[in-house]
Amino acid sequence: MAAARRCDRRMGVATVLAFAASVALAGCSREEQSAAPQVRPVRTIVAESRAGGQGVSLTGHIEAKNEASYAFRIGGRIVDRPVNVGDSVAPGQVLARLDPQNEQNALRSAQAAVNAAQSQVSLTRNAYDRQRQLLERGFTPRSQYEQAEQAYKAAQSALDDASAQLKIAQDRLDFTELKADAAGTVTARRAEPGEVVQAGQPIVQVARQDGRDAVFDVPAQLLRTLPADPEVTVTLTDAPAVRAVGHVREVAPQADPVTRTFAVRVGIVDPSPAMRLGSTVTGTVATDSGPVIEIPATALTRVNNAPAVWLVDPASETVALHTIEVLRFTPSSVVVYEGLKPGDIVVTAGVQALHPGQKVRLLGGGQ
Repeated sequence: MAAARRCDRRMGVATVLAFAASVALAGCSREEQSAAPQVRPVRTIVAESRAGGQGVSLTGHIEAKNEASYAFRIGGRIVDRPVNVGDSVAPGQVLARLDPQNEQNALRSAQAAVNAAQSQVSLTRNAYDRQRQLLERGFTPRSQYEQAEQAYKAAQSALDDASAQLKIAQDRLDFTELKADAAGTVTARRAEPGEVVQAGQPIVQVARQDGRDAVFDVPAQLLRTLPADPEVTVTLTDAPAVRAVGHVREVAPQADPVTRTFAVRVGIVDPSPAMRLGSTVTGTVATDSGPVIEIPATALTRVNNAPAVWLVDPASETVALHTIEVLRFTPSSVVVYEGLKPGDIVVTAGVQALHPGQKVRLLGGGQ
């Protein structure tokens, strides 16, 4: 019996050792499989250089050259706003009115104060004239004459003050009517009749009819390639036959925080009546950007908030990420200003699944 138990123990130990060996072999097999690099199939193109000095087109919109927001100089309750969005206005036309009751009362009070001051001036002037005549004859002391003179001067000063207050009251009454100072078109209304508004609060916005601008969002790289005073051809996007020329009038000093582009205003020379406010237009200008490389838009990715592409090293068949500078975008391609050179192999499909140093396999027809 003892011999049988020793035999069973030897068989159990052998079984455990065999199982452990099989587990170790399986683990090594899995490690070898995980260690094997994964080859990712990608499509690529070979970068080719071409001249960049050609027409560049951007889409923008029409805005007024000058746009003003009209506001009352005093506060009050609006009782009338006779204009609406789209109405044409002429110089001196009333845009809105405030309730004038308080200002009318103030004007009557100021007028009454002027009348009282005038009466006081007349009274003190007569007294002063009598004292002056008596002083010349020696029938009154000089002190009494000086008192009459001071009373007359004080009354005159009070009249001057009352007259100034009357002018202020008249101006405030005039301020209850908001008038246009130039011809234009109403583009927005900011308040309605019945509202109580404060001084300086915008009531009506008017686009003045002294010019039209085409406004475009331009990338910084394109701005650097523009000539000093480029002539821009502006056409209506939905009616290319309607066109005009213009010149850059203003470039925003700061880029848009979201798009990182600069707003450029192009002053249109003799704009067509069809170029209404808000119309979508296309601006075309010749650039001198030197050689550029155009790649498909699908090749573009980002790193550290900068545009980038994946380049293939043909020797090691691995990829690396390279940042680029984009000159302009088109619906299907990207024109690269810096960061690529002719002969670079650029990944155009499968960029989302790559990581630096990853081995790749070029699909047929890619290069």
